[in-house]
Amino acid sequence: MRLKRNILLLLLITISQLSAQTNKLDWVKKVGTHSFPSSTKIFVANDYGAVSDGVTVCSPFIQKAIDDCAAKGGGVVILKPGTYVTGSVFIKSNVNLRIDKNVWILGSQNFADYPEIDTRIAGIEMVWPAALFNIIRAKNAALTGEGIVNARGKFCWDKYWAMRKDYDAKGLRWVVDYDAKRVRTCLVQNSSDITIKGLTFKNAGFWTIQLLYSTRLTVDGVVIKNNEDGNGPSTDGVDIDSSTWVLVQNCDIDCNDDNFCLKAGRDFDGLRVDKPTEYVVIRKSLARKGGGLVTLGSETSGGIRHVLATGLVAHRTDNGLRIKSATTRGGTIEDIYFQNCTLDSLKNIFSFTLNWNPSYSYSELPKGYSYDSIPDHWKSLLQKVTPAERGIPHAKNVYVDNIKATNAQTVFSVTGLDRSYMTNFVFTNSILTGDVMGVLEFTKGWKFNNTVIDIQKNKPVTKPQSREIEERLKQ
Repeated sequence: MRLKRNILLLLLITISQLSAQTNKLDWVKKVGTHSFPSSTKIFVANDYGAVSDGVTVCSPFIQKAIDDCAAKGGGVVILKPGTYVTGSVFIKSNVNLRIDKNVWILGSQNFADYPEIDTRIAGIEMVWPAALFNIIRAKNAALTGEGIVNARGKFCWDKYWAMRKDYDAKGLRWVVDYDAKRVRTCLVQNSSDITIKGLTFKNAGFWTIQLLYSTRLTVDGVVIKNNEDGNGPSTDGVDIDSSTWVLVQNCDIDCNDDNFCLKAGRDFDGLRVDKPTEYVVIRKSLARKGGGLVTLGSETSGGIRHVLATGLVAHRTDNGLRIKSATTRGGTIEDIYFQNCTLDSLKNIFSFTLNWNPSYSYSELPKGYSYDSIPDHWKSLLQKVTPAERGIPHAKNVYVDNIKATNAQTVFSVTGLDRSYMTNFVFTNSILTGDVMGVLEFTKGWKFNNTVIDIQKNKPVTKPQSREIEERLKQ
């Protein structure tokens, strides 16, 4: 009789725990766009002057078609089959720019074709070139189709590496990423109910898709191939940046930095803006080469919370679940669910650090420079966070469930801070296989339930390397 009571009690506890987790994820069904441009009226950009000769910069003509479409209540802007060169275009409310199957878009390789705008890059608000495709202060707009967009970003990569050589020698590693002003492929900023669907993007000059200060967004069925023209630095896949109620699904990403990345501002400027990234679902997607299947940070100032990553596959990606921040960032990463994923041949299954890449993360003006004469974004990066405790980041309440990882080099590369332990990470129903266990430092309340960890080789434990991506790019 007592055994039956104990079994019944155990079942009730299990059901209660499952119910509690389900209630925590009730928000999942609310993510993504709530509307899509309804008008089917067609506006052909060729009628406004666009030509498919692969030479003429057609952005002014595509823009005329978009503007006319928006002025007439919305609709669909298309191009006839062919190859078109374009710089920045700006999609307006109620407009669906549809790039069909037999249409190739080639990004202009002239920086003058990307006008500078007020935006945010890597956590700092500053003036920066507009993206190839921009949706700014718009509602109910879309970028869709089965066509191919080749940003031809090597001109940006070459500029960056030339500047890196010069800046590193001057002690300016911390600012070169901002001064290089490379071109993003897609930017959604201060907008709502936006859809990006079906396109293939290649060779981004910088980040491929950035979702910034926006809400109710869907990225669906996008293919990203950023390695065709070489190893471009900072060619992230999808960056969700201080945005909310976001759905990313059915994507295939091959890039040279983080595949799916969540950001929320950097240091003093990010704490000033104080906008979180929250209510995000990433599902049913594939990551190939890249810095991290799912990365949280390093821009964490506004907080990153309420995230579900499920049904993902990673093959030869540097990291599986990745958390990175710095002691000047601040913000809290919490309520993160990483579930039902298959990972193969990774460097690190789990890579968590709150003191990431110091040469990039911490800014100091070298001798010989006058503070009064430096650019405003340099001043933003140099602005101290006070009190210093406000810059300490936190990571807690991370739930890992049903992960199968094979052939990894390292299972755990984890370093919290003596002032900020990584707290309540729960691993359940998982099989983790690697060459070495790795490092676990400054953790608290970690739990392992029905989780198997197999170590295949007898190798010395090494601490995580902060420059892993840069070193890989140079190979």
